[in-house]
Order: sequence, then C-alpha cells, then structure tokens
Amino acid sequence: MSYREGQPRIRTREGVELYAESTGEGTAITTLNNFFFSAPFWREYTEELVKHYRVVSYDLANHGRSARTGREPTWEEHAADLIALLDALEIDSTYLIASSASTQLARDVALAHPDRVRGMVLAGPVVGPQGMRRHRMLQRAWLRTLNSYGMPELYSHMYPEVISTDMNEETRTPGFLGLRESFLAMSTAEELNNGLKLAQEGDPSPELLTRIETPTLIALGDDDILLGPTAGHELAALFPNGSCAIMPKAGHVPFLDDPVGFQELVRKFVEEVETHA
Repeated sequence: MSYREGQPRIRTREGVELYAESTGEGTAITTLNNFFFSAPFWREYTEELVKHYRVVSYDLANHGRSARTGREPTWEEHAADLIALLDALEIDSTYLIASSASTQLARDVALAHPDRVRGMVLAGPVVGPQGMRRHRMLQRAWLRTLNSYGMPELYSHMYPEVISTDMNEETRTPGFLGLRESFLAMSTAEELNNGLKLAQEGDPSPELLTRIETPTLIALGDDDILLGPTAGHELAALFPNGSCAIMPKAGHVPFLDDPVGFQELVRKFVEEVETHA
C-alpha cells in the first residue's frame, strides 16, 4: 500500500496534478479507481499483467496523492484528467479496467473519446440493464453511515455487502480485520464523502451503452450485490461489442476473490481484441 517516494506528479489541467505509476511495457492497460481504491492497491491485482503489458495506475484528483482542488471534480473533469494523463505518458490508446463506481467513468470516457479506448473490462459494474437506481440507493446508505458513525462503521456496513460469501467464510475475522486496515489507509472520510456523492450523479440511462463500439467485457462475480448472472449477460448485450464472464463465488469486487483468474480473463480479452483489431 506504500507510495513510490519521489514519483513526480503529472499535470493534467490548471491546478491539477495526478500521482501515477507506470509499470511494464507494451500495450497499455489503465486502471480506474473507484473511490475506495488508491494507485498502490492495484499492484497485487496486476502483477501478472505487468509481465505482458504496460499497466498505468493513478489517483483521481482530490484523492490519494493527487492534487486537491476546491471541490470534487465532475465526471467530465475526471474523464478529461485521464485523457490528459494519457497524453503526458504518450499513450495513444489504452484498455481500461474499472471497478464498481469507476465503471461509470470508463463508460463516459469511451463515449467521449472512443479513439483513446481500445477495450474495457468492467468489474462489478454499477451501470445496469435497467439503470442505476439500486446502486445509488446503496451509495446513499453508505454515505449516511459514514457521516453518522465514521469510517470504521462504514467498513463494517459495506463488508458483508461487497465481500462474497465464500471469501467471508474462508478468511473469517483475520480477513475482515486485514482488509479493514487497507480500507482505512487508502482514503479519508472527506474523500469518501465527496466520492459517494459524485457516484450518485451522471446520466443513468442504459441507452448510453448501446452507443459504445469499444469492445467491452463484463467481469461479474456470481455473488455480486448489484447484478446477478442473468442481468450481467443482459448488460453485455447492450454493448454492440460486449461479452460477459461470470466469476464463480466472487463478490462485487471479483478480483479480490480470484486475482489470478481475473488477470487471466483480462489477458485473454486483450489478446482477442488485438487479434481482431
């Protein structure tokens, strides 16, 4: 979870500099944080991918080691920051790996900048075939817990909802406590408050997905709190070039349950897209 000391931040717009890490060589894959992750978090879940690709992880503006602005950026500003980051790193186009709330950011980037996105892997997406109402109700409940009781209680609220039944039973109390330390280290209450509020904004229409020509893989745990396998396949069918992979016994963040299997899904997806490019 430690940051790389001396890592220069990258300017993306007036008053905004982003902390970013780039590891490996070749075709670029960029990870998008939901509001509970930081750039160092991704190292454990991309360690196989960096053997084959260039993996870029960064902190969103107002989060982690990136610059603070006077207010939380909009989704449009977060998207603009990503494009400016790719420009600075001389990356013409990239694959995106997004999780939970950041799948909305991936969607928006693919809509606004289709030439910059080679493909998307949406893990535990919050965009759904019927809309985003359930996700936003969940976010509001988490926000109330955060503001009423603080971050440790928010974690206790979220854990049984986000973590799969199998992982909960297998890791038991040590797993709960270990992940809590990472959770509390990655974000502040202010960052989570701002992020959870932003996650309730933006166009929820499933029709937007039908406009995305970018190859898209839905990576869905069959124990996901938001979408079951049937809805996952319905979601993938909305994309003109979409597919769905169900990860057995995984929860809302499926790569937590099976990091190796998830990275193999990503690798096969990238190889297939590149073969047909």
